[in-house]
Amino acid sequence: MFACSKFTSTPSLVRSTYQLLSRPLSAVVLNRPETLTDKSHSLAGPRPLTSPVPSRRFQTSAISRDIDTAAKFIGAGAATVGVAGSGAGIGTVFGSLIIGYARNPSLKQQLFSYAILGFALSEAMGLFCLMVAFLILLAM
Repeated sequence: MFACSKFTSTPSLVRSTYQLLSRPLSAVVLNRPETLTDKSHSLAGPRPLTSPVPSRRFQTSAISRDIDTAAKFIGAGAATVGVAGSGAGIGTVFGSLIIGYARNPSLKQQLFSYAILGFALSEAMGLFCLMVAFLILLAM
């Protein structure tokens, strides 16, 4: 067990893991992994924690921009699914209004006010979904 803990906490392993974790995710995924050689690490021992870690500047490649654009379109498309639900809700509300009016015509005014309330709530949810879709496309 001591040999295992000694292996997992070697300075070169800790340093390479820290450098890998400090890079942006797109740089880690899109670039080839770095090959570690004995020349890349000094034998002077571990670096102090206050020393600056060499890190790359934030770079946006054409591939990562395309991935971000595709993710925006997928998210906006998923957000607009609620608009179809809004249409189904409005159809259900007015279908129920017709059925209720056919069963009891004397409650016409009360049923109509409930139908307008249901229409407004269903339409508001559809508009919220559309607003979220536009926010995903234009704000990010």
